[in-house]
Amino acid sequence: MPDILKPRDAKEVEDAVRWALSHDKALEVAGHGTKRAIGRPSQTDITLDLSGLTGITLYEPAELVLSARAGTPLADIETLLEKNNQELAFEPMDYGPLLGGEAGQGTIGGVIAANLAGPRRIKAGAARDHFLGVTAVTGRADTIKSGGRVVKNVTGYDMCKVLAGSWGTLAAMTDVTIKVLPRAETQATVLVEGLDDARACAAMAAAMGSSCDVSAAAHLPDHVASYFDGLPNAEAATALRLEGVAPSVKHRKEVLAALMKPFGKVALLDEKESRALWRSVRQVKPFASEASRQRPLWRISTAPARGHEVAAAITPAAQMFYDWAGGLIWVAMPYGDEPDAASIREAVASVGGHATLVRASASVRASADVFQPQEPALAALSKRVKDAFDPKGVLNPGRMAAGV
Repeated sequence: MPDILKPRDAKEVEDAVRWALSHDKALEVAGHGTKRAIGRPSQTDITLDLSGLTGITLYEPAELVLSARAGTPLADIETLLEKNNQELAFEPMDYGPLLGGEAGQGTIGGVIAANLAGPRRIKAGAARDHFLGVTAVTGRADTIKSGGRVVKNVTGYDMCKVLAGSWGTLAAMTDVTIKVLPRAETQATVLVEGLDDARACAAMAAAMGSSCDVSAAAHLPDHVASYFDGLPNAEAATALRLEGVAPSVKHRKEVLAALMKPFGKVALLDEKESRALWRSVRQVKPFASEASRQRPLWRISTAPARGHEVAAAITPAAQMFYDWAGGLIWVAMPYGDEPDAASIREAVASVGGHATLVRASASVRASADVFQPQEPALAALSKRVKDAFDPKGVLNPGRMAAGV
């Protein structure tokens, strides 16, 4: 048997899992492997490569729904949607460059498995909120189907919720159905310049609580601001995005600029500059360069109004910026293999939230908790779910937690 199994259809995926069960083998479930370095190192015998399951199986623009095989590149889907003036509203990021790989190689199955979301998360939700249906093969070698192909059909809703964010530990998805939405006619960004982190979180909270319908809010401190595209200068910038039809964006931009003036100097970005900036935020550009990839990288999710408190408890030698109105903090620790997990988790625990070690050496990921440790009751529930889908631990065993 080769080290890599590359099925051509869903039936061959089922056959591969059945073979693994009969031979007591563990499978690494992967597409193009762009997120392989997230999680604990693989404890598997063979790779189940789903990148051969490609192609869009249904697309009905008028119904706002698209189905595709799990190995279909996300770039192909976004290109098709752009031609029809539509988009994935949760604007998933591309982990490839951040982890030393190529851009544009991630698959739609990987997007769902990791439950990805970009800056519009605060308005549109994450991938699971747009996940309508799935066909998958469990660790029992059973093919399951859940959900439907129209937005109003909620049959199997819970199954989609369970698989989104499971990182391939419960089932190998072979086909997914997702909701798509019209692409905004235009966008603009209001910048508030020179704010410290606490004041920036207050400004973002005021913007999000206004009637301006802000679709993204980020704070870019001065030590990383120069890495982002579209900014007029390198000082700290608090960015607030507005999207929609041109007259509405123009009006809301004026209202929001007036609302932000008490916080600091206000600047405006046009559509081109705004798109460039938010693309940089989405792709975590400051920490995707070759030099920055030597830094352990954390992704911290917490209460937006208290994000600056978490950041203040982390070593000053770290580099960081805020997305999701302060609720998502990307933290690049000082150079070296030690990610200082204890201090990061202590900082998060003081406020509440969770932290994921996105980038570190294999030896560090094998010894540290990569994902947020669960409370005993929740860990027991997760174990029961794993046992229900994959009782013999065939699919990505140990990726999210040791022994699971």
